[in-house]
Amino acid sequence: MTERSRGERAGGERVVRMSVEQPLWQALTAYRVLTLLYALGLCVYSFEDYDHPLGAVVYLAVLTLWTALTFRMVSSAERCTRQFLVGDLGIAVTGILLTPLVDTHDRIVQGTPTLPSIWTMGAVLGFAIKGGWRWGASASTVVCAANVIERGGFAQDTVHMLMLVWVASVAIGYVVEVARASERTLARALRIEAATRERERLARDIHDSVLQVLAMVQRRGAAIGGEAAELGRMAGEQEIALRTLVSTGLVTPPRGADAAPDPGGLPDAAGPSAPPCPPDPERSDGGPCDLRALLAPHAGARVTFSEPGAPVLLPAGVAGELAAAVGAALDNVRVHAGEEAHAWILLEDEPDAVMVTVRDDGPGIPEGRLADAEAEGRLGVALSIRGRLRDLGGTAAWISAPGQGTEVELTVPKAPAKKAKAKGEAAR
Repeated sequence: MTERSRGERAGGERVVRMSVEQPLWQALTAYRVLTLLYALGLCVYSFEDYDHPLGAVVYLAVLTLWTALTFRMVSSAERCTRQFLVGDLGIAVTGILLTPLVDTHDRIVQGTPTLPSIWTMGAVLGFAIKGGWRWGASASTVVCAANVIERGGFAQDTVHMLMLVWVASVAIGYVVEVARASERTLARALRIEAATRERERLARDIHDSVLQVLAMVQRRGAAIGGEAAELGRMAGEQEIALRTLVSTGLVTPPRGADAAPDPGGLPDAAGPSAPPCPPDPERSDGGPCDLRALLAPHAGARVTFSEPGAPVLLPAGVAGELAAAVGAALDNVRVHAGEEAHAWILLEDEPDAVMVTVRDDGPGIPEGRLADAEAEGRLGVALSIRGRLRDLGGTAAWISAPGQGTEVELTVPKAPAKKAKAKGEAAR
C-alpha cells in the first residue's frame, strides 16, 4: 500500500486514495527526535554519576549521528527497509548492553534508564508499522531480552516496562494491519463505484439512441408485416441482447416475432431526445445555460410548456442532463400513453432547487410496474431519468394511478450547480 495520496482512474472517474500509514510514519519521525533529546538530557543530568562518562558520551554521539543521517528513512514505508530496521534495532540493543559498562551497578539495580532510554521504543515501533504485529512482537522480544541481560535478571520494574513495550508494539502493529485491510477495501469499493457510474452513463447513452431505434424498428416492422416483420424480429432480438449487456446480466424474458410492445413496461421507444445546450464557445467550460432554451423545443400541439418569465440558469452540463431526463419522460408518454395523449411541462425556479414536472393524461402506471420493468432490464426510468438525476444530486419521483395519468417530478438542487458555475469561472 502506498504512503502518498494517489488518484487512480477507474471507469473514467478519479478515485482518491489516502494512506492511513503516512501519519504514523510522521509521528515516528518526531518521536525519534524527541526521545533522542530526552536521552541526551539524561546523559547531561547523570554525567557525574557514570563510572565511565566518556563511554556514554561516545555512544550518544553515535546515536545522534545515526538519528540525523537516517531522519528520512522513517518518513515512509518505501524508505524504511528491513535492513534499516535491523540496523536501527541493533543500535538500540547495543546501547542497552553497553549500559553496565558505563554506569554503576547500584544505579542499574535501582532501575536507572539505559543509555538509549525510551529511544529504543522507536526502533520497535518501526518494525510494528512496517510489518504488523508479528514484526513488532519479534522486535520487542529482542529488546526485552537485552534489558534482562542488562539488569542481570528479572526485576519488577523491568518486567513492568517490558510488558508495556511488548503490548504497545503488538497493539500498534495490529491496528496498522486492520487499517491497511480497510484501506484496500475502501479503494476497491471506490473503483467499483466509479466503474458502475461509468457503466450507467454509457447505458443511458445507449438507451437514448440505439435501444430506442431498435424498439422502433421492432414495432414498425411488426405493424407493416412481411419482410419488415422479420427485420423487426431481428431488431427485437438485438434489443434484448443489448439490454442484458447494459443491465449487467439481468435476465430479460424472450419475445417472439409477433411480440407486441409491453404496454405497461418502462418506455423504451424511439423519439427525439432533448437538444443539447446551445453551442457557445464561452460556455465550453460549463458556464451558465438557460434551461428554458433546452425545454422549449419540446412544446408542440400536444405538449404544453410553462416556464418562468426570467432565465433559469444552470451549468451547461447540469442543464443538458436535466433536459435529457425530461426528453426521456416525454418518450415514455408517447409510447405508453399514446400519440393522442397530451403532456404538460412545468418549469419552476425555486430558491434552492430547479423543478421540472412532466404530466400526462394517459392510462397511468400500475403499482409496482416500474420496479418490475427495471428488473427485466428496461432502463428508461432506471438510467435515463432516475440515474441522471441521482448523478446531479437530485431526485426523480413518480405519481401515478391507473386511469389518472402520470406525473414525474424532477428536482435538481442549486448548490452543486453553483459550485460547477464557480469552477467554470475559475477556469477562465
